[in-house]
Amino acid sequence: MENLSLFESQVEAPLASRLRPRNLSEYVGQKHLLSEGKILRQLIENDKVGSMIFWGPPGVGKTTLARIIAHKTNSHFIDFSAVTSGIKEIKEVMKRADDARKMGERTILFVDEIHRFNKAQQDAFLPYVEKGSIILIGATTENPSFEINSALLSRCKVFVLQSLTTDDVVELLKHALSDERGFGNQKVNISDEMLYQIAYFASGDGRTALNTLEMAVLNGRMEDSVIVVDEELIKQCVSRKSLMYDKDGEEHYNMISALHKSMRNSDVDAAIYWTSRMLESGENPLYIARRLVRFASEDIGMADSRALEITVAAYQACHFLGVPECSVHLTHAVTYLSLAPKSNALYMAYESAKKDALTQLEEPVPLHLRNAVTKLMKDLDYGKGYQYAHDTEEKLTMMTCLPDSLLGKKYYHPTTQGSEAKVKERLQAIENWKLSHGAFKK
Repeated sequence: MENLSLFESQVEAPLASRLRPRNLSEYVGQKHLLSEGKILRQLIENDKVGSMIFWGPPGVGKTTLARIIAHKTNSHFIDFSAVTSGIKEIKEVMKRADDARKMGERTILFVDEIHRFNKAQQDAFLPYVEKGSIILIGATTENPSFEINSALLSRCKVFVLQSLTTDDVVELLKHALSDERGFGNQKVNISDEMLYQIAYFASGDGRTALNTLEMAVLNGRMEDSVIVVDEELIKQCVSRKSLMYDKDGEEHYNMISALHKSMRNSDVDAAIYWTSRMLESGENPLYIARRLVRFASEDIGMADSRALEITVAAYQACHFLGVPECSVHLTHAVTYLSLAPKSNALYMAYESAKKDALTQLEEPVPLHLRNAVTKLMKDLDYGKGYQYAHDTEEKLTMMTCLPDSLLGKKYYHPTTQGSEAKVKERLQAIENWKLSHGAFKK
C-alpha cells in the first residue's frame, strides 16, 4: 500500500489534520452513507471499492474517507492532486498502475479536487479505468454533472456527502477536547454554549469548526494550569462568517435560483435574505441586477410594467455606486418584485412564438408588410395593400400581419393580475372590433 504526502503525519499539523479519523468508528456524519448496513460502509469494510466520486461541500469528510480506504485496502493507494499534477504525471502513474495490474495487483488512485482537471487530463484516466488498471476515487465540491466528463462519470458511482449537522460538529469539537491528538492532555474550560456557537459559525464545515476551536484554545488565558476560553474570545473568533460561495460554481446558480423562486412566490423576506447571502459572499451586484431585470418581464410583465423601470434603475444605481452602497437599491428592487402582481404571460407568449418560428415553414414576410424603398420593389408589389392604422378613427384596420399558415394564432394570453387586467380588457376590445368587422371567427 502506497501513501503519499496526503497521509504523512506532521508534528505541527493543524488540529483538523491531527484529528483525522483513523477508521469508520471515529468518523462523524454521513450516516446516510456509512451507518451499519449501508452500501458504502460495506464496500470499505470488505475492501471492494470501485471507481467513485465523493461530492460535497468543504469540510465534510471527503478526503477523510479516502484516508480510511487507504488504511483498509490491500491495494496500492496513490494520492494525486489535481492542483499540482499535469498530463505527464498522470501518464507516469497510469503506467505504474498498468504494470501492477499485469502482476495481479490493484491500484486505487485518489484525486482530490478532481473538478480542477481539464477535459484532456480527465480523458487520460478513462482507458485505465475502463480496463481496470486503476480504481478511481475523486473528491469534488462541484456538481460532477457539470465538471466531470460524462464518459468518466458514467463509470463512477457518485456518493453525495452532506454538510455536517450542528450536533455532528459539536460532537467533533468535544472529541478534539478529549482526544490526546487534540487537547486531551490539557485542561480546557469552554462551555457547551460556546461549542454550539462555533458549530453554528462553521455552517456544517468540520474543518472550519476545528480551526476555530484551535484558535480559541491557543489564545485562551491560563488560570491555575487551566486554559480558559471566555465569551469575548469566542466572539472574536466567530466575528465574521466566510460564506460558502463560488461565483463560477454550483452555489452561484443555486442561490440565484433561490432568489428568483422566492420572488416568484412573493416571499419578500426570503428574497432579501438570498440577496444578502449573495452580496456578502462577494457576488457582483450587477449580476444580481441583471437577473432582476429579466425577472421583471419574465415573471411580472404587463401585470406591473413599472417593475422593469425600477429594475433598470436599480442596475444603474449599482453601476454608479458599487458595493456596499448599492445593497439598499437591490433590496428596493427585490422587495418591489416580490410584492408585485405576477404574470408569466410574456414569457409564455415568446416561448410559443419561438416554437413556431423554429418548427413551422419559414414563410416570407407578407408583401403588404414590406417597405417599397425602390421602384423595382414597388413593381413587385412591396407594400401593396398596406393599411395605415392612424388613418382610421379606431386606430385599427382589418389588415393581417401573420404569415398565412399562422393566421388567427394567439401567443399572448393576458392574465387578470394587476395592470394586466386592463391589458386583457383592451385586447378583448380589439378582438371584438375585428370580429364585428368579419376579420375571423371565434
